[in-house]
Amino acid sequence: MLGGGEVIGELQMSWDELLDHGDEPFDLFFPPVFGVHPSIKLKATIVDACDDQDDTLFDSPADCEIGRDTDAGHTQFAAYVTSETVSHLNDAVEHFQSVLDQCPVSHPDHATALTNLTWAHLQGYVRNDLEDIDTTTSLFRDALSLRPQPHPDHHLSLYNLTEALIWRHKKKRTAADIGEAAELYHELLPHCPEGTYLHSIAAGKNGVDYVIGGCNKLPIDASDEGIQFRRVVLDLCPLGHQLRPRALNEFAQALQTCFDQHGSIDDLDTSIQLGREAVSLCPEGHTGRDTYLNNLAFSLASRFNHQGKPNDLDEAISLHEGVLHLRPVGHRSRDFSLDNLGGVLVQCFNTRGDIDDITRAISLHREALTLRPPGHQRRAITLNNLALALDTRYDESHVREDLNEAIDLYRETLRLMQLDDPERHKTLYNLSSVLCSRFEQTQKNEDVEEAILLCQQSLEALHSLHPDRHHSYFMLQEAYMSRYNVQYKPADLALAVDNFRLASRHPTHGFPNRIIQAYEWAAAAEQHGDGSTLEAYSTFLELLDAHLATRSSATSRREAAAAFDYARSLPVDAAACAIRRDNLPRAVELVEQGRGQQWSLASRLRTPVEDLESAKPTLARNYLELSKLISSAARNSATITDRVAADREATEYRILTRQWEAAVAEIRNLPAFSRFLLPPLYEDLQVAARQGPVIILIASESSCSAIIVPTSGDPHHVPLPSVTLADLTNLKDRFARAIRVSSRMNPGESRTDLIVLSRIIWDQIMLPIVNVLEHVLKLKRRSRIWLCPTAAFTSIPLHAAHPFQTKADRSGKQPCLEDLYICSYTPTLSALIRSRQLMKKRVSPSFVAIGQGQPGAGKGKALLAIDSELELVHKLVPATVNRTTISGDEATRAGALSALQENTWVHLACHGKQDPKQPYDSHFVMRDEHLTLLDIMERHLPQAEFAFLSACHTAVGDEETPDEVIHLAAGLQFSGFKSVVGTLWEVDDSVAKHVVEAFYTYMFRDLKDGGVMDCTKAAWALNCATHSVKTKVPLEQRMVFVHIGV
Repeated sequence: MLGGGEVIGELQMSWDELLDHGDEPFDLFFPPVFGVHPSIKLKATIVDACDDQDDTLFDSPADCEIGRDTDAGHTQFAAYVTSETVSHLNDAVEHFQSVLDQCPVSHPDHATALTNLTWAHLQGYVRNDLEDIDTTTSLFRDALSLRPQPHPDHHLSLYNLTEALIWRHKKKRTAADIGEAAELYHELLPHCPEGTYLHSIAAGKNGVDYVIGGCNKLPIDASDEGIQFRRVVLDLCPLGHQLRPRALNEFAQALQTCFDQHGSIDDLDTSIQLGREAVSLCPEGHTGRDTYLNNLAFSLASRFNHQGKPNDLDEAISLHEGVLHLRPVGHRSRDFSLDNLGGVLVQCFNTRGDIDDITRAISLHREALTLRPPGHQRRAITLNNLALALDTRYDESHVREDLNEAIDLYRETLRLMQLDDPERHKTLYNLSSVLCSRFEQTQKNEDVEEAILLCQQSLEALHSLHPDRHHSYFMLQEAYMSRYNVQYKPADLALAVDNFRLASRHPTHGFPNRIIQAYEWAAAAEQHGDGSTLEAYSTFLELLDAHLATRSSATSRREAAAAFDYARSLPVDAAACAIRRDNLPRAVELVEQGRGQQWSLASRLRTPVEDLESAKPTLARNYLELSKLISSAARNSATITDRVAADREATEYRILTRQWEAAVAEIRNLPAFSRFLLPPLYEDLQVAARQGPVIILIASESSCSAIIVPTSGDPHHVPLPSVTLADLTNLKDRFARAIRVSSRMNPGESRTDLIVLSRIIWDQIMLPIVNVLEHVLKLKRRSRIWLCPTAAFTSIPLHAAHPFQTKADRSGKQPCLEDLYICSYTPTLSALIRSRQLMKKRVSPSFVAIGQGQPGAGKGKALLAIDSELELVHKLVPATVNRTTISGDEATRAGALSALQENTWVHLACHGKQDPKQPYDSHFVMRDEHLTLLDIMERHLPQAEFAFLSACHTAVGDEETPDEVIHLAAGLQFSGFKSVVGTLWEVDDSVAKHVVEAFYTYMFRDLKDGGVMDCTKAAWALNCATHSVKTKVPLEQRMVFVHIGV
């Protein structure tokens, strides 16, 4: 019978014995081969009569000849395998060739005949008795093509071709052969479970392990095909396989290279994930552990540069330190670790500014250079790295020797590099940068001309979407700007701006560097009066918004924003620029876009979509479901500390975000929703002034002013020429001192300092605004107004503006701001609009008073008046309203959260604490755990209406980011409360109850006549209350309360 290429046993059985089985199939078993017990299932059927003496049955004389030649070939081949006598091989080949000649392509046994012949050729090649491996490989490929899936011998043909490819690779070291063998094994092994014959011959060091080892030695290929190939090789190494760590590392390196060339964060994240697994599989003492740690650290440093997450930089430094420890003096790879650790310390210095980091980096690079003497193949890399470190130190210390040495080192680097070196473009733009620095010192034109040429050459070396084009654009901008600063040619300024634009908008580079470029663009455009200034400001705000949106939690978003704290005045600077250009609507748009970004990002996921639900219900449902998934992912991410889990969460969050962004894009394709979730235009923002003008107070270095957004028509600009940013800072400090002094005074003593400060607010800030409200807008007295302070204005009690003077005609006292108007605050115009939108959904009101006067140990002094305040509130709330009180042991974190969830009106009396370093940890003090701002933000309470926060510091943001307006009152407004009364400083609970009593008396006065609870009356009620308690409550305890919202 025809075989499959190898004799595994011989069968001797008479025809009678064979035919005794009748029509039933039966099994034949052979001795073990490679630990496997071969068997075959046969079924005998009489087709024709016997016609010879050997009892042999064939369909035709030709089949008889094929069978004899095949058996003879196998016999000779078996003899060759045993004796290694070449004549037996030649005879076997002759017989198999005869069979193949008798089996044309159309013959059903052609593939088997071809396999027998080719297998004999291969074994002859293996034993150096035959030479033509190329033909052998080609014939096996032909045999495989004749046995496609689901041919029963398809997998055997796969194996045969892998054997030929392996042996050709052993002799010729052809990368394509080992790569193809890996692809074939990837197809073969899933169909060869352990215990099968094919698995026993395919697995092991001479089979798939040889292929994996060969693949692991191939050079990195970052093409799509190369990445897929590395995925295939990794699949060949299941968990527990000894070669898996190396395969993980090679895959990770391919992805790192792909990221370097294309800038996809997905590639880098996967690289880090694979690198972590490789390290985890190599315990202390493993020979490859230092390499895998080094590569993981390198990828983490790349991700820090792309995303700006401090944890990545810290971990990269720690890992590189660990690797250097594993590579002591004399270790063959110590030069790599010295260079790599020096590189991340340069990054660390650029981020944190510790001079010790850059000093040590230079020392490490110098040591590495001694290990890479002239002639060393990697000397150019260390020369470049040392030059970069010296250049970095020069930017800080301006030591001329550092600059000159950096120039010399960069030039030597270029001399050593091949023109096609993939890293050459970096040295080109780095040399350009130091030449610009020298030009600024010496004004030698040849330096700046060469700098421009070098940048142009670096751009020519990179494809259009290469991430490093960002650096080339930036350095080219630097060169043009340097020349402009000396020669003042307008064309150079225009070219510099063009390259600022290209650098900040280069899509494959990470956000942090692009944001920096946009900021520097805005600063340069302002300095030189360029017409692109507003464009630069807009670009900065858009990039920062996009960058913060990549962070899953509120705390991580604030951390990301803190990296750009030097630019925190940019929103008001942008608005001031628009004001100077007489573009007030754009000023309103810019200040809105730049302020409260944390709230804006979070509120996108809670945007009401009633109109969309009516127009496209399926689209709206998909958007809402994705928004819920992202919110849930954000909550989960806040508690993750394990770095592997954090990486996995970040990847999952990014996938969800992309799906959400795709849904948003689909919504924007609808004509009626083209601006869905885009920064609002002035006409959209003016809706905030529907029930009264909104006054935006803008404090920038260039000027202080106000913009009044009226109910209709164009905005009005109110210059405040008597006020500077320094004045506001001084005023804020004086107010803080005056409040501290007043808190120690008797209630009857005059608050002289506060009166003086209130006059300053009136005269210099609010009076010019009131004049416009009265004489231009003709706003009626006791109308409502909303104050929207920015920057330094946020720390000043604007509502307390008071002339404290008698009228000129002696007919009485001059009115103060709160005599003239009912004042409220709003963090942003969008927040006010959103609160009004949510007012459409109203339910039957329910009121809860939560008080905690006896906090746990170490959580503050006892508040003795809390219980009486709660009793008072309970009495003042009409009995017809569903009302409850929670205090004492019941006033826990969980109890308070449940009460917020279940009630529409809330009165909260307890200690309040604003955390200046981490404002999201600001909290109300409960019996057990703190009720934090984050706790509140995570609750979505669309039915909530009103909250009175009778606690300290509930409506004051942190000093570091005043324009983010991150405080407890804003958090309650974000979670769903439309109207909130909060406090600016410490509250005296013994006198606060007078304000509380007066407030609720006014608030519920109309309910006796059949009225309904209306949270929009809160501002009016607070205004009336603070007026009515003047004789009972000292000035600072009346000023402390503010209203926020509708």
